[in-house]
Amino acid sequence: MIGGGFIPEPLTLTVSLRGTRDVRENYQIFRLAGLLDAFSEPAFRKKIGMYIDEGPTNIILDLSTIDFVDSSGLGALVQLVKKTQTSEGSLQIISNARVTQTVKLVRLEKFLSLRNSIDEAVEHVQNQTS
Repeated sequence: MIGGGFIPEPLTLTVSLRGTRDVRENYQIFRLAGLLDAFSEPAFRKKIGMYIDEGPTNIILDLSTIDFVDSSGLGALVQLVKKTQTSEGSLQIISNARVTQTVKLVRLEKFLSLRNSIDEAVEHVQNQTS
């Protein structure tokens, strides 16, 4: 159940990228808004990487309210997918039209596990772990 009594922890990564973190039993949900670009990428990669290390290692990134993602942001997403896989977890991405278009342009849509909703991503995580 999404939002069932859990209070998301605010995340301030940069002036242009912010969001919340919500930890559940076997996954974490990050809801992000703003710009995932060369400016915000180092803080984003470092902070999410730290949370992957803390666990749980199944990560859901809600990028549905992201305004812009560039090649630096895509590179960070690829690195985080590899980090979760190394940690025996997974990374699911909830996308919007802008993010999906950028991801498809470089043919990473399957590797980055794009999902249509948080519920779909949660279901995928739960099917993997059961």
